Amino acid sequence: MRKVLNENIKTFRQQRGLSQVDFAKRLCVTKQCVSNWENDNVLPSIEMLERMADFFGITTDLLLGRTTSCPIDGEGLTEEQILHIKLLVDDLRKANK
Repeated sequence: MRKVLNENIKTFRQQRGLSQVDFAKRLCVTKQCVSNWENDNVLPSIEMLERMADFFGITTDLLLGRTTSCPIDGEGLTEEQILHIKLLVDDLRKANK
């Protein structure tokens, strides 16, 4: 599990186009903290895991590598809009095959 966590932190950070410095500022920690997490030198606290998951808009299970599914938050959307999102996801999956 530990190996996956450090890779996921880096992957989710990079997907948002953030440097380690920018990500550290968003979480109110030092760049060294982010570097240590990503290099698997130190584990983040439970509180920090929650903050990172909230920041990325994912579950802690996904961040920890306990699941690979990423739920889509449809709050505030109509049923029709949610259906469109599901269809888009299906199309993207087909395109990746």
